Amino acid sequence: MNPSIRSIRRLLLAWFDANARDLPWRRTRDPYRIWVSEIMLQQTRVETVRPYYQRFLKAFPTLRKLAKASEDDVLKAWQGLGYYSRARNLRKAAKLIVTVHKGELPRTAAALARLPGVGRYTAGAVASIAFGQDTPILDGNAARVLCRLYRIKSVITNSCTVRELWNLAHKLVPPDEAGRFNQALMELGSRICTPRNPDCPECPLGRLCKARAAGLESALPIRRARRAVPHYDIVAAAICRNGRYLIGKRPSEGLLGGLWEFPGGKVETGETHEQALARELREELGIEASIGDQVASVDHAYSHFRITLHLYRCTITGGRVRRRYHTAVRWVSRSGLDRFAFPAANSRCLDALGS
Repeated sequence: MNPSIRSIRRLLLAWFDANARDLPWRRTRDPYRIWVSEIMLQQTRVETVRPYYQRFLKAFPTLRKLAKASEDDVLKAWQGLGYYSRARNLRKAAKLIVTVHKGELPRTAAALARLPGVGRYTAGAVASIAFGQDTPILDGNAARVLCRLYRIKSVITNSCTVRELWNLAHKLVPPDEAGRFNQALMELGSRICTPRNPDCPECPLGRLCKARAAGLESALPIRRARRAVPHYDIVAAAICRNGRYLIGKRPSEGLLGGLWEFPGGKVETGETHEQALARELREELGIEASIGDQVASVDHAYSHFRITLHLYRCTITGGRVRRRYHTAVRWVSRSGLDRFAFPAANSRCLDALGS
């Protein structure tokens, strides 16, 4: 065996034993709870996940409870964490596990990867941490560590680079200690080998790191130049009738699928807010409306674009409410709105409506 691999394993595991964070999902051997944590940690920082993890498991303490839950209840427990397809897929997978796998999570990475929402990284993480399988992982943190450690100078997202990184991750996994090693690798990337200003003097692998030896630790990994992030103005209607507000449920698939929202949509080129909102209400609900005062204006950033949501008080002047886009529509009291799962921007507008 290559001595450097032995050294990497020894140094990284020793560092992890002395420095591992006390995280709630590290206090359990329950595969269900480990799986939930790994789904939540996809594209989301540890400190952001921590309170949502506790809240979600309080609502759904077992896999069978999750499988029996409604989509609305699951999305409400997930509200604020973002990337809502993760929550929908978690519920779908739970139902599949109950019906096909007798309520037990599959133990191998290959079987786990066949579940909705479980890719190669998550399958490897759950298989190694929950079941002790000798499987590698490659999340963003691990990929960054390996790019620097081996001074990989190709673009990190290139398919050939990804294959190389997976091969390296596979070679590094120590027999019978994959779970601990994989967590150590991710922890190192999260806390020491950070995207900017890596703390090389504190890195247990510093003397082995080829990027540091060449003075390239801040230059690697190499990424494609980012495109300009587009911005969209979104208009929405707070339509109140007899003390109740009209909300609609977005289709389950796609962006923010299954969440409830105030009806509206994107302002097109050349439209005023009032024109855009009147058009959207006509297209989505088949109604004519008078557009009143603006209630709130909220900025929000998604992964690939930004929006400003403008909420207006509106009154129906013609037509009858019909479902043309939403899968359901409801009239809900102001206090009742708090029971529904809304996208972040919509949720931040609720206070502006008053009590």
